[in-house]
Parts: sequence; C-alpha cells; structure tokens
Amino acid sequence: MNEMSVFEHSEFDGHEHVAFYQDKKSGLKAIIAVHNSNLGNALGGCRMWPYASDEEALRDVLRLSKGMTYKAAMAGLKQGGGKAVIIGNPRTEKTPEKMFAMGKFIDSLSGIYISAEDSGLTVDDLKLMGRQTAHVAGIHAKYHINSEPADGNPAPSTAYGVYVGLKTTVEHAMNSELKGVKVAIQGLGHVGIRLAKHLYKQGAKLYVSDIHPENIEKAVSEFSATAVSPEDIYDLDVDVFAPCAMGAILDAKNIAKLKVKVIAGAANNQLAKEEFGQLLADKGILYAPDYVLNAGGIIDIYHQSISSSDKGLRDHIEKISNTLLEIYHRAQSQGVATNIIANQIAEERFG
Repeated sequence: MNEMSVFEHSEFDGHEHVAFYQDKKSGLKAIIAVHNSNLGNALGGCRMWPYASDEEALRDVLRLSKGMTYKAAMAGLKQGGGKAVIIGNPRTEKTPEKMFAMGKFIDSLSGIYISAEDSGLTVDDLKLMGRQTAHVAGIHAKYHINSEPADGNPAPSTAYGVYVGLKTTVEHAMNSELKGVKVAIQGLGHVGIRLAKHLYKQGAKLYVSDIHPENIEKAVSEFSATAVSPEDIYDLDVDVFAPCAMGAILDAKNIAKLKVKVIAGAANNQLAKEEFGQLLADKGILYAPDYVLNAGGIIDIYHQSISSSDKGLRDHIEKISNTLLEIYHRAQSQGVATNIIANQIAEERFG
C-alpha cells in the first residue's frame, strides 16, 4: 500500500499522521492514525481485530480516529482524536511480544498519540505496552462507576453513558420509560453485556445476538434475554436497536429492514455513509449519534488523569443526555438529520 493511496483513500479526512508498523520478530502488524490535534494530543483506543485485509484495517483506523476527534469535542475534552489497530485475532494471535512491539510503535510517535484500551485488548495488554512507552492511558485508575473495580477498564463507563443516552432518546422519541420497551442488542462484549444489565434492571425486554455463544448464554440466563441469530437482528419488531459490535452496519439494506423507533448503541461509526442518517430520519427513526452516545469511556480515561471523584466522573458522563437533547432539538427545528447536526456542533468546537 503506497502513501498516495492513503491520501486518496475515501476515508481520509485531512488526517495529520498515519503510520504503519511491522515487527517481524513478534509478527505485529499495526496502524496508528491521528486525525486532529487542535484541542490537544490525540487519544484513542488500540483495537486488535482479524481484519480480512490491510485495506479493511486502514479503513477502520481512519474512520475510528476521525470519530475520536468528534467524540472528544462533543464530550467537552481538551484532546484530539486518534486510533490504533493491530491486525490479528485477539483470541488466538495475541502475545506479550506483540504488545511490547506495539508499545515501541506508540513510543516512536513521541506522544502525539496516546493509547487507551479498545476491542480485543485488556488493561493488562496496555500495561505490557506501557513497559515500552509512557504514552498509554487508563492503566492507573482511581475512579469508578457503579461500584465496579477501578481497574482501568473504561467499559463500565462507556456502558453507563450508552444506557443514560438510550434512556433519554427513548423518552424523547417515545415519551416512555424503559419498562416494557423492547431492545435489540447487537454484540455482547464488555460494553454490550453491561448495557444489557442496565436495561434489564429498568424492566426492558431484551433481544440479543453475538458471535460468541457464551455471551448469548450469559444474557439469556442472567437478563432473561431472547437469543436471536446475527442475520435476524435487523428484522425484529422491537422499539430500539442498539448496535454494540462493529461499525458500518447501518447501510441501505439493513435500514430497510428496521422497524424500530430508536437507534442507540455503543458501536463506533454505525452509519455506512453519512447520508444514511437522513434515510433513518425519513423513516421516523431517532438516531443517537454514536460518538456522542459512547463517550463515557473517553470521559473515564480523562478523569483518571485529573483530580476528580466518582461523582465527578458520573456527573460528566450524565451530561451526554443534555448533549443529545441539544442535537435532537436542533435537528428537529432545522429539519436536518441528527448525525449532521452532531458533526456541525463538534466542528464548531475543534475547527
């Protein structure tokens, strides 16, 4: 892949820095992208995923890093947006040697990118990277949400923020509390399973899909969820669709299947194309812009780096509701899709 193909890539959006790295000894292949640092050094998670191709990995890191810029701006944080991806299956190909090599890669960027945890990696993996670089975040946690251990895992805060925002969106769109509301959750990883717990406690009826059977079994046994095959999750006659797995799943084909009133989930870059936000609006579906809704994790990481408190962290995450309501009111008054309004507000802040 030559450098010009990056500049000409459909997902390239004026990114400041895109770096490729291969360590033959450990087998590491990784990419780091810094989208924008106007508000501060770029922070974003490092993801390990079995990408089908290098092109798929590049597309993901470009989209995700841009999303982090917008997420930080909408969360009121003085930091920019970046992301890292490691190509490989985290269940079968992750080794300490690769984590050490990834730490060296991060360190080579001299702090313009600071890495946190993302899909496929754990806090322990970040600590291994931290032996090679000081530019990792979330490994010295002090504050927590919902009495979970302050172990550096941002998933509890991400899930809480998605729950708070989903609740607000349902109230706005349906004039309803969560009791009895039917929610389809796509993906039961660290965030999705915690979201399921929050919703179950509020009396929501859950329908779940995941590629790992053990995650499905947990949701069925603990939260009275109904298991659904991955291909059927879009066809359900439910109120809310909560994408909590991979991005770009809201394409024309899947949107045509949806019967929901609300889309509110943790996944990044849910819209395959920005114009699909208008397609959702035309169908009468209220879409909670993903990078606004799932900002709890980055808010958590920020609070671990300052003098804060459990309440300070929780209060900041709960501001996601106010941000969403501002978006919904502006979208309604201007007749514009919610994702476009969110982008406009974010760009006003970091531009």
